[in-house]
Amino acid sequence: MRLFFVIFLLFSIIARAQTEGVVHYTRTTYWTKMMNQMTFLSKQEKERYTYMFGGRDDWQEYTLLYFNDKASKYTHSDEKSAESEGYDWRKEQYIVRRDFEKGTMTDIIEAAGKTYIVEDSLRTPNWKILNDLKDVAGHICMKAVVEDTVKKQKIVAWFAQDLPVNAGPERLFGLPGLIMEIDINDGTVVVSATRIETKKLTQELDLPKKMKGTRLSETAYQQMLAKFIKEKIKEERNPYWTMRY
Repeated sequence: MRLFFVIFLLFSIIARAQTEGVVHYTRTTYWTKMMNQMTFLSKQEKERYTYMFGGRDDWQEYTLLYFNDKASKYTHSDEKSAESEGYDWRKEQYIVRRDFEKGTMTDIIEAAGKTYIVEDSLRTPNWKILNDLKDVAGHICMKAVVEDTVKKQKIVAWFAQDLPVNAGPERLFGLPGLIMEIDINDGTVVVSATRIETKKLTQELDLPKKMKGTRLSETAYQQMLAKFIKEKIKEERNPYWTMRY
């Protein structure tokens, strides 16, 4: 009986350790795919992109997700990709905070030349879970899909049931396991976990003490995005040049 209790205690400690730490992601944007999907783009705009990226199709960035069973925070990593070497690219403000215990969100997002602080209650995306399986960073993951009706994006997520937390990269959450990978619009943007560090978090989940920006609800933020996208389509410009895809 004593041995059983010790084994049970060890498994409990391991389970708690596995649901707290930091996930390292690689975020890859395929600009050619993005542009080819945008039939409204002008010839000049397409030529501008071709010149800017020198014929390269993909652009990589690194991001981090701090998580436990109560909260998560997703943001940029300080790690530089090979593409950014030699360039001083300014990273836009992007902090996505989820409080699963209180059911609230606080996101600091720079979009369309302004900084927004989006505060609201959590609204779980309308996920459809499928039977497909895939290995991502050593974890067997299940497939789920959802649609972003504002950005007109089909999103595929792969989540690990052996990591029972609701967290995920970008602004996604709400699956019965940690989201290890997302695919937006058939590979236009892919965010994939490369490794997970299981460690005790201290201040990593905290928001900045000073937050400057226009405060909006989630509904108001989505309305702002929809209006901006509509304006850029009319101008024959790519809206995601100044807004996260």
